[in-house]
Amino acid sequence: MVCAGFECFDLHADATDRSRTFLGFDRNDYPGDNSLKELHNTFAYAGYWLNNPPGAKTNTWAGKRSQVEAAGFGFLVLFNGRLYRDLDANPSQLGGSDAAAGVAAAKREGFPAQTIVFLDQEEGGRLLPEQKAYLLAWVDGVSQAGFRAGVYCSGAAAPEKGGGRVITAQDIRQSAGARSITYWVTNDACPPSPGCTLTTKPPLPSESAIQFADIWQFAQSPRRKEVTTTCTGYNSDGNCYAAGTSVQQSIHLDLNSASSADLYRSNVVPKESGSIHPRSSSLDMLLSLESHRNRQLRRACLVEGCNC
Repeated sequence: MVCAGFECFDLHADATDRSRTFLGFDRNDYPGDNSLKELHNTFAYAGYWLNNPPGAKTNTWAGKRSQVEAAGFGFLVLFNGRLYRDLDANPSQLGGSDAAAGVAAAKREGFPAQTIVFLDQEEGGRLLPEQKAYLLAWVDGVSQAGFRAGVYCSGAAAPEKGGGRVITAQDIRQSAGARSITYWVTNDACPPSPGCTLTTKPPLPSESAIQFADIWQFAQSPRRKEVTTTCTGYNSDGNCYAAGTSVQQSIHLDLNSASSADLYRSNVVPKESGSIHPRSSSLDMLLSLESHRNRQLRRACLVEGCNC
């Protein structure tokens, strides 16, 4: 048994056990240096933007990696992808150039090779051919540069014009072929979401109904009224706030459950088609934590992975 932060772990757990989960947050605006300690009382990791978040003209996370890491957080590293209206006549070429920009930003921020970089695919439903060409070229470019590719996308069913429903995560996976992609899905509808619930035992990513998901964003700020009418825990202004923060501080958050406290360094093995028993990234993380316990006992999100 080894303890790190507010959790204790059994280092002899079954390596195929996917029952351990970690609570994290993401938000477009950096919460401020002075808020990190309080936030880390609740969260194991944070989303970290490499470029301007959706709708933003600047990236307030830029240059803040050392502060976030020093506070004890792990990372979900994010690159904001293009909307359909922004795709040009050669979406594959644009995807490749954006992949290069994402890798360059990750290196500039100090993230090492094999970091998982997530492409933020904001638009849901069945992707159009141009969107798929862009996304898959981005995945290929990131992988070829020595990093690992992830995608943040919808895990909720959306209606199609001709009838029926489609889930973006499944649509991408069916088009990805043999590519290794780590999936971060969003579905804040209740159920399956528990709502704005702060707990040390968040739901399994697979409880989002996407069995191959490694991360599940189960609450958003502001909440989507059309699917969250039965959700609990949200403030009256429609946002989700962390314990110890107030509306006046304006630190509203999205909540996430992940199979590791630090997906940028953990040995997550993306679930290939038909695979339901990938290697446990959580156990890999904990074994590596044990090897570094003398200097990192209370920083579970700063582990090196199994190559140490």
